[in-house]
Amino acid sequence: MSKPQTFANHRRLEPIQHFVVTPVLLITWIATIWHAWKYPSLHSTWVAVAAFILLLAALQTRMYALKVQDRLIRLEETLRMQRLLPTELTERIAELSPKQLVGLRFAADAELADRVREALDEHLDGEAIKKRIQTWRPDTFRV
Repeated sequence: MSKPQTFANHRRLEPIQHFVVTPVLLITWIATIWHAWKYPSLHSTWVAVAAFILLLAALQTRMYALKVQDRLIRLEETLRMQRLLPTELTERIAELSPKQLVGLRFAADAELADRVREALDEHLDGEAIKKRIQTWRPDTFRV
């Protein structure tokens, strides 16, 4: 059984992305730059450019996945809030920023209204919201 998710351990590292693909592509790009510097030619320069493009493609792919995840969180949390919040807060859901919605997804249903009210009134960012959560609602399906 794994440890329960909390603020302290909620960040997720994707081993293949964070420890294999990105480091290998970064090292490859650096090595190709060194090679192009040491042995200048059109070919060595082009290989360095191609290595950089591969690194960018890997990073862009990760950023796309995170952006889609943020959009899904926005949809899920909006639907959840419409169901759980009192009317005066339901009318203000659109005022919440994407970062606030991402932070609020960890708040248990019982404290959601309080966290939304604080986020709106105090203009809290996602991290500040997460730190105020008393009953953590784990999100184990994130990218």
